[in-house]
Amino acid sequence: MFGLDHLEYASSSSYGNGAMEIDLTFAQGTNPDIAQMQVQNRLQVVQPQLPQEVVSQGISVLKEQKSFMMVIAFYAKDHSMTDADIADYVASNVQDPLSRVNGVGGHELFGSEYAMRIWLDPDKLYNYSLNISDIENALRQQNIQLPAGELGGLPANKDAKINATIIGPRRLVDVDQFKKILIKVNEDNSRVTLGDVAKIELGPQSFDMSSSQNNYPASGLALKLAPGANQLETENAVLDKLHELEAYFPPGLEYSFPLDTKPYITHSIEEVIETLVIAIILVVAVMLLFLQNLRATIIPTLAVPIVLLGTFGILAALGYTLNTLTMLALVLAVGLLVDDAIVVVENVERVMSEEHLSPKEATRKSMEEISGALFGIVMVLTAVFLPMAFFAGSVGIIYRQFSITIVAAMWLSLGVALVLTPAMCATILKPHGTHEPAIEGRGLFGKISLFFENFGDRFNHLFEHLTAKYIAGVQKVLEHWKISFSIFLALAASAVFLFIHLPPGFLPEEDQAKIFGMIQLRSNGTQAQMKEVTHDITEWALKTYPHDVDSVFTMNGFSFAGQGQNNGAFFVNLASWDKRPHQSQSAQEIAKAIMMHFWMDPRARIFAFSPPPVSELGNATGFDLELINEGNLTREEFLARRDDILMRAARDPLLTAVRPNGMEDAAQYVLEVDRGKANAMGISNEEINDTISGALGSIYVNQFLRNNRVKQVYIQAEPSARMNERDLKRWYVRNQTGEMVPLNAFTWGHWVTGPQKLENYNGLPSFEINGEPAAGVSSGEAMNEMVKLIKATPGGGLGYAWTELSYEQVSAGGSTLPLYALASIIIFLCLAGLYESWTIPAAVLLVLPLGVLGAVILTMSRDYANDIYFQIGVLTTVALSVKNAILIVEFAYEYYNLGASLAEAAMKAAQQRLRPILMTSIAFLCGVIPLAIATGAGAGARRAIGTCVVGGMFTATIFAVYFVPLFFVEVLRFFKVKPVKEKEEC
Repeated sequence: MFGLDHLEYASSSSYGNGAMEIDLTFAQGTNPDIAQMQVQNRLQVVQPQLPQEVVSQGISVLKEQKSFMMVIAFYAKDHSMTDADIADYVASNVQDPLSRVNGVGGHELFGSEYAMRIWLDPDKLYNYSLNISDIENALRQQNIQLPAGELGGLPANKDAKINATIIGPRRLVDVDQFKKILIKVNEDNSRVTLGDVAKIELGPQSFDMSSSQNNYPASGLALKLAPGANQLETENAVLDKLHELEAYFPPGLEYSFPLDTKPYITHSIEEVIETLVIAIILVVAVMLLFLQNLRATIIPTLAVPIVLLGTFGILAALGYTLNTLTMLALVLAVGLLVDDAIVVVENVERVMSEEHLSPKEATRKSMEEISGALFGIVMVLTAVFLPMAFFAGSVGIIYRQFSITIVAAMWLSLGVALVLTPAMCATILKPHGTHEPAIEGRGLFGKISLFFENFGDRFNHLFEHLTAKYIAGVQKVLEHWKISFSIFLALAASAVFLFIHLPPGFLPEEDQAKIFGMIQLRSNGTQAQMKEVTHDITEWALKTYPHDVDSVFTMNGFSFAGQGQNNGAFFVNLASWDKRPHQSQSAQEIAKAIMMHFWMDPRARIFAFSPPPVSELGNATGFDLELINEGNLTREEFLARRDDILMRAARDPLLTAVRPNGMEDAAQYVLEVDRGKANAMGISNEEINDTISGALGSIYVNQFLRNNRVKQVYIQAEPSARMNERDLKRWYVRNQTGEMVPLNAFTWGHWVTGPQKLENYNGLPSFEINGEPAAGVSSGEAMNEMVKLIKATPGGGLGYAWTELSYEQVSAGGSTLPLYALASIIIFLCLAGLYESWTIPAAVLLVLPLGVLGAVILTMSRDYANDIYFQIGVLTTVALSVKNAILIVEFAYEYYNLGASLAEAAMKAAQQRLRPILMTSIAFLCGVIPLAIATGAGAGARRAIGTCVVGGMFTATIFAVYFVPLFFVEVLRFFKVKPVKEKEEC
């Protein structure tokens, strides 16, 4: 399969029962139909080399996500149905309709439909001198659908009077009919029927899996999402179909959803919408605080719905949906999209106040002053966010949502600020010094107006005092420029140092109100033992967390590591987020409690963990590692070195729950056959094979009809006849002379230890290892620690590769610095073109470390990592830092060109721009603070990006208002930049 277009990696698993799976992972954006066609073409090439048994059974090529989209549990609280009854009903009546729902890519049933089970008694077979092949042949001959033909069928004589179909022997339909199948007629004409030598009953086609829901009998159906399908739309379609089928359910059959991502997605979107509303309210409150004028406040407020609606339209036109990421981007954009309108309104108010112009004239003059700055700010924001849209992979998908949303909102905001806001300022604002007696004369409105007027006077007095202190501080910074620059360099160095040492990560862990669990018994554990363990886990979880745990769905014989009697899994469904307000009630803490309680359980190893933040990228949080045999080690050597790594990882304080995600080697009984001796006894190879298959395994014979559905017929030895190797003595084979020869006359066996599952990664033997970082440790640190453990393994010969979520994290790790560098270069070029100068952009870009410093400090203080959301937050901080710097530098450069000295120009610009800078910065901070303190669904992502932006914006604002004037003065002085008029005279 190697060489397929866009193939990233391939893994395969081979099981002891003869099954094999090959998982091919393609790059994001690959056309799944083309990929499937290429895989099928490759299979056609190698198919002649495969065993005939494999070819005859068929090879399925499915395009589906690796993880489950949803799991539906069907259960009977009144015990009116057994788990086998439920599984048969689901397989017969529910599975197919749901699998045909548009968007469903694959499905897996935790159980099986009914089959006709024929349990053979070896003692009775011996007494009647029967081989297993006799039973098989009788079934094939007597359970048959025979097309007998027609009466009067063509060609027919001319005098034919009738044409009718002849109904011949038909397939059997019930147990009684199977019991009457004739096996043998004795010499005395007595008959031996199937009921004489076997127990016949309806039973599961496969006993490999069983399920329970809160310890009630159950079966489960897992659905996978098709590539490119919309998850919410698909889940809604599944729910609609399920409601339709529910009307025909047997009495007592209920269903629930142990795994369902829809509530998490919808709740997280609702939480973001709530945050968006809070952000808008806070932004409006800040504008009212600074502008102290309802008319002036209304103007930028109206920009919010206009820009939001326009952004929704652009997203729809580009094929994007309203999801958690786009809504989160809009929360960030709320503080930004009113900035342009705020700058316009504030400057118009300032011009009217200082120059006593009418609103119309003040608006005209104000737009002449700030249009360039507004355009420059939007160009810078575009330069920062637009490159994110061109990143590939899963990281690019996340970046793209933010990039398109914010860039669209910014350009719409600029359009509103340049077109609508000036028109509204000229018509709505009132000249300073005028009053509105109609309002002042009213009771309640008059009191409100008086309150704002008094409050405004006090606020303005306080702000003027603050401005005076600020200008004095700027003057000292300029006077002691060497010390000031030294302080700046120290801050910049601190930002770089802390940024480098910020632990790497990929996505923050989320509480999705779900817990996954894996159970591993000893290698030869039985399903009965597994049922005891899953029963205890369910009972403990429900009793310990009666208000937090809604349900526990367990699966015996299935886990994400493999299938077998010693494997099990469980899904814990938690109460909604508002019912679990405390940290101890979080999914992570409850999962930890489950592991701690069962950690010393001698029966099994039990792991509990949260689902990954992105369900398509694995089944658990933490890291996914493939340990690869690159040194041609024997399996024993490879296994010993893996166990050594696991042992050291268990003692490592940076790691927790490090485990093999596979099946351990188990005891196996090797049955040897002396075929030469058997042939000498007159026993054919076919009889030997049938006897061994029927005695120790099962033989599929043919089909029968039940409830108008075709089901299968199986022959197998009764359980008591295959408990251990000694039971082989009970089996006999009839030779050509009619003598019954014991099986152990020509067979013998011995015990060995062998693999239940063989894994390969990119064509090399491998072991999959999963694990999680310890508390307070990032995923990147945990991954680095695992690499150290592998490299320190004595003997070498080991390689490694990251898969699933970890693969995406490593792939994205090298893209951060190029992204920052590209954004900085584009900002520089945009500003150079705007100001027609190479030096002024340098004065603006020097502000960048100041925002990064705060972002890193606050992120570190909350034990967050340098993940995708932090990177988006840093870019947002960079954009806002540059925006504030532009507001000062733009005016300072104008004053410098009008004849002021560098220091005078810088101080005058700082004084005039302090109010809009603080107003826009505080408005933005108020808009994102709800993100930093978010709770509920999706809070991890919101807190990560909110923390970064709040910290970065705080330091960028506090430090930039002092350092930007310094940068302007010293950079222009160092490069000896002359005023524009002086240049023209020269």
